[in-house]
Amino acid sequence: MKPDLAKLSPTELRHVIRQGDYTGPTSGLCPGYTQANLVILPRDLAYDFLLFTQRNPRPCPVLEVSDIGSRQLNDFAQDVDLANDFPKYRIYRQGSLTSEVTSVADIWQEDFVSFLIGCSFSFEAELIAAGIEVRNITEHVNVPMFNTNIPLKSAGNFNGTMVVSMRPIPEAQVPVVVQVTGAMPKVHGAPIQIGDPQAIGIKDLTKPDYGDPVTINQGETPVFWPCGVTPQNVIMQTKPPLVITHAPGHMLVTDVVNATLKY
Repeated sequence: MKPDLAKLSPTELRHVIRQGDYTGPTSGLCPGYTQANLVILPRDLAYDFLLFTQRNPRPCPVLEVSDIGSRQLNDFAQDVDLANDFPKYRIYRQGSLTSEVTSVADIWQEDFVSFLIGCSFSFEAELIAAGIEVRNITEHVNVPMFNTNIPLKSAGNFNGTMVVSMRPIPEAQVPVVVQVTGAMPKVHGAPIQIGDPQAIGIKDLTKPDYGDPVTINQGETPVFWPCGVTPQNVIMQTKPPLVITHAPGHMLVTDVVNATLKY
């Protein structure tokens, strides 16, 4: 019998995921709790990646960095296993996606360093509380994400362009959306573009590069936020030997409430 995910605490949800009983997207789960993207790489790449995140804080806001080799966290979650508590992981070798799995325990290395990066799923509950519909939650799909032409600042071999997430918003509610999300810079903050996808290199909103398309109704405008899938786009361009990430939309739900991330 499937668990009632809507009633689970973050710890309970992580246990369900750890046991392999849920492998889907985490948007809308444990509302009010911070969700996080993931990048795991060997120690010899960790400094350059940390520098890359510091130079690109909008798409890559770092929430926490693990100790070397550790599958635990110190601040954002207790009772956590970074090798098993994301519903799906992606394994990249030489920049190519080689597999998508539900556990990376069998390939864990003692020199791995894990980066938790803020996720826009964290502000979705705040938008709903402000009376704004979040279409990907309403339609029970993954949020649409797109590659863009927005350049990033390089660090070491890490370079590339930004990925954004998109949510359609009624035009009259856009100022509220900017205010609500702008107060949460640790989970990407305010939108980076409003209403003009072609200006950032997006040609077709019905064909996201990651996630699923959503309905855009008349009177709504597409609103774009920097996205924590950006490192995956960078990895595919810079081709490091081995990197592990979350699968887009399949996040770690942490023990930290969103209110603590606000200004």
